[in-house]
Amino acid sequence: MPHGPGLSFRFTHAITRLPSDSVANGLRALDAGDPIGAKFREEHALYVSALQEAGLTVDVLPPLEQYPDSCFVEDPAFCLPEGAILLRPGAETRAGEAVHIRPALAARFDKVIELPEGGHVDGGDVLMLDDTILIGLSARTDQKGARAFRDILSELGYSAEICETPEGVLHFKTACSTLGDSVVLATGVMAGSGFFGDRKVVIVPDGEEYAANVIRINDVVLVPEAYPKTRAAIEAAGFSTIALPTHEARKVDGGLSCLSLRFALSDE
Repeated sequence: MPHGPGLSFRFTHAITRLPSDSVANGLRALDAGDPIGAKFREEHALYVSALQEAGLTVDVLPPLEQYPDSCFVEDPAFCLPEGAILLRPGAETRAGEAVHIRPALAARFDKVIELPEGGHVDGGDVLMLDDTILIGLSARTDQKGARAFRDILSELGYSAEICETPEGVLHFKTACSTLGDSVVLATGVMAGSGFFGDRKVVIVPDGEEYAANVIRINDVVLVPEAYPKTRAAIEAAGFSTIALPTHEARKVDGGLSCLSLRFALSDE
């Protein structure tokens, strides 16, 4: 079902993975303290419940202690109704995660495609809109990987654009999210990039840039708690919201979108 209304937010399923205790050793740009596995799992349980209450069937995979960042399942894969694509995360410590998530993808999809070797793509750099897919270049996603990924998407019938992620932004979706219905949430820097064309852009208020990473699931938008101005801006744009704690995830540069792979299966 290449491009169409609701592609970016109408979902039936999600895949998540429990945070491990080794998440304390996860990657991060700034040191805000180590996340605590037990507390992270408490927050993760609330996250899974919110996905289920929004109407999704959620597969919860066991923790992988050998991969501290493996609870961020969005980075090693990308899902579309036609199949799943195994990506190649750009951080060396995450190189083996795709192998471990493949069985969960194969259990849900008849088609699992692998990104060719050589290039790298992190799922956190891929923004799916209803009419196109944006691929942001970053420290984790390079030109070779982005072009190969774009070629795969084209073969599946999807159009994609490669964008230069603004300097200082870890992942493309660190600074923006789709709200669906031709509306995007973005930081001021990302909003000024020109990537979003004539779509309506809801600007994240200064000081709440972390809250640019939200996810719309069917009829609700999940937002990180403690960012009231951003939540109010999303609601003013006509969307219903639910706030969730992301305190432990934030310590290792994680946000709401990072914690799940979301997709629609037409036969369910």
